[in-house]
Amino acid sequence: QVQLVESGGGLVQAGGSLRLSCVASGRTFGSYAMGWFRQAPGKDREIVASINWSGASTYYSDSVKGRFTISRNNAKNTVYLQMNSLKPEDTAVYYCAGSSYGNMLFTRTSNYNVWGQGTQVTVSS
Repeated sequence: QVQLVESGGGLVQAGGSLRLSCVASGRTFGSYAMGWFRQAPGKDREIVASINWSGASTYYSDSVKGRFTISRNNAKNTVYLQMNSLKPEDTAVYYCAGSSYGNMLFTRTSNYNVWGQGTQVTVSS
């Protein structure tokens, strides 16, 4: 079973950048599709980006397309979310998630069976 630990969150001014990392334990990480989700106070958890097992396919929500980049390094059991041109509306707890259906780019939380604990991202105006 894969376990996930996120890091890299923090406080940043609007227009700034952050890179989130999600390190996985377990030998099957390389076969998992991975996703980044976020949840703002009072709102549902929403997809930000996803990536298939090889990194060859990615998906981005419209709200982050062109600003965020998801990538992975299977040798390091790590998936990243590079966030540029941050906006106050990007403020949320960010979660990484894993799906054993490695070639799928799922967007729904119910399709992911492994979750990290979350990392707070706060963007000030």
